[in-house]
Amino acid sequence: MHPVSFALLHQGFPETDVQLDAKDVFRHCPRGGLSELSVRRAERLGSDAGGMQQYWRVVVTGVRAAGDTPAVRKARGAFFTPSGITRYIAGWALRSATDTVLEPSSGDAGFLVEAVARLKSLGADLPVVEGVEIHAHSAEVGRERVRAAGGDPRIEISDFFLVDPARRFDAVIGNPPFVRYQDWAGEARARSRKAALAAGVPLSGLASSWAAFTVQSTHFLRRGGRLGLVLPAELLSVNYAAPVRKFLFDRFSSVELVLFEKQVFEEAEADTLLVLASGFDEGPTDHAILRQVFDADHLTTDGPSVRWAPEDPAAKWISSVASSDARDILARLTKNDCLSTLAEWGDTTLGMVTGSNRFFALSPDRIAELGLSPSDVIPLSPPGSSHLRGLSLSTSGMTRLGKGGSATRLFRPAGQPSDAATAYIAAGEIAGVSDAYKCRVRSPWWRVPLQRPADLLLTYMNADAARVVTNQANVHHLNSVHGVYFKHDVRELGRDLLPIASLNSATMLSAELVGRSYGGGILKLEPREADLWLMPSRSLIKEHAEELQAAKAETLRLLNIGRLSDAVVLVDSILFPDTVKRAELSTIRTAHSTLQSRRTTRGKRG
Repeated sequence: MHPVSFALLHQGFPETDVQLDAKDVFRHCPRGGLSELSVRRAERLGSDAGGMQQYWRVVVTGVRAAGDTPAVRKARGAFFTPSGITRYIAGWALRSATDTVLEPSSGDAGFLVEAVARLKSLGADLPVVEGVEIHAHSAEVGRERVRAAGGDPRIEISDFFLVDPARRFDAVIGNPPFVRYQDWAGEARARSRKAALAAGVPLSGLASSWAAFTVQSTHFLRRGGRLGLVLPAELLSVNYAAPVRKFLFDRFSSVELVLFEKQVFEEAEADTLLVLASGFDEGPTDHAILRQVFDADHLTTDGPSVRWAPEDPAAKWISSVASSDARDILARLTKNDCLSTLAEWGDTTLGMVTGSNRFFALSPDRIAELGLSPSDVIPLSPPGSSHLRGLSLSTSGMTRLGKGGSATRLFRPAGQPSDAATAYIAAGEIAGVSDAYKCRVRSPWWRVPLQRPADLLLTYMNADAARVVTNQANVHHLNSVHGVYFKHDVRELGRDLLPIASLNSATMLSAELVGRSYGGGILKLEPREADLWLMPSRSLIKEHAEELQAAKAETLRLLNIGRLSDAVVLVDSILFPDTVKRAELSTIRTAHSTLQSRRTTRGKRG
């Protein structure tokens, strides 16, 4: 562990020349402003840890004003960026000593500090760098950091969307705040959407903050300018980002994406990527360059890259990560009627929303304890989807789940509640369950709106792979899973064989392509995305119905012992003996493995 000199300490620390190691720094911070993460970073500093640059790296990334806690920073979407990324983007964006640069939402000016270093290396004497930051303390810290690096900071304290845009910058670089739509509200949200619309980008009400920041940043670029941003990886996949994806292709002559295998931000719940777009107002471009690296410490301009040309720039970009050969094979199988979308089989819908699963979802033991009668409850697939990893949810399976303590019943009195149910309702009112939003907007509050039992249950939040299972027990389901309702003419075939037939390599790959990846390595499929999920067509299943039926027992055995990949190989051998060559299957499996590994690797922290 190397000592860190604090001859010049920032506000909030006692003035002293004593040598402190990283743990001493943590103990002596009177505001509790150094996070454990900053201490770990301090312990990893090199032998020159006494230098001023290292001092700022340790102190300023961790020290905030009293009350500016990680939770507060997360609420405003402020996640401070690793130096490997700030240095890389500054090096890419700034190409001349006279380049002008802006960092929107500059925080502690991590990008501007690296911009100063880059401009100095290009021959600038006293680089002037500009930024906008809404948080006064962070702005002041940023100014001090820029001065310490030998630059002239011009950081304005303001809402970025209140700053009059001037197209005078050669480069706009930074890490826009990431606040999801639920918390991105009020006047700030209205201003951001208005600014995006002024650039011809209509953002839906589901858009998170970064989308408007990305568009607004281009309002400050001069013709030919460069945009280098750290953005959530959901840019690739979410529907609300479609106009942003199209905007980047339309307005820039070159777009490059840098993807990470490992999650970059420990505090955030989102995966990230880099967008490097150049030639503003010199577009459109018809392709993007993709580069993938392990983490922020492995960024290089010399690594392998691929050229990707989407048919529609507004469509999801997640397919860019898969090989073009794999995408071509899926397209051919679809054209030849071997694959069809789930929407061609039927409708996929959200499950029921109770307002309080803890109150409404009950185990058999809890029902007995409350003295509820059979008419007070109805059969329910337990909350979650961990029990849906086989081929069907059967009546005997429900019995086993109930004996194991799972909530296999939904509290929903059919008519007049029994005395025991009336007492339970009163207890819920005392506990405040009736005040939950979904409860208080319905009458009576304790009667959950029903949906008829689905034909299939679809696991839409998945660590490994999305699954569909037959609802053999004919139970209701909550919004922790989706329900699939077959068209009448395919209902019998679909209920019987689609779950086993879906366990093939093409369908596995398609799920990764149409779904979206969340922090923690989770694959999520919303109903509109599930509609696009490629399944074996009805004609293909009919052709191999006897073989699929015969393979059910062995497939279920493999699933029960955790050998999903072996089950997929088995189903592949049944469905694609002639239509897909061995080399093509290998291509599909490799593409699926690449996407799945990328998703799950990013979900691993540390």
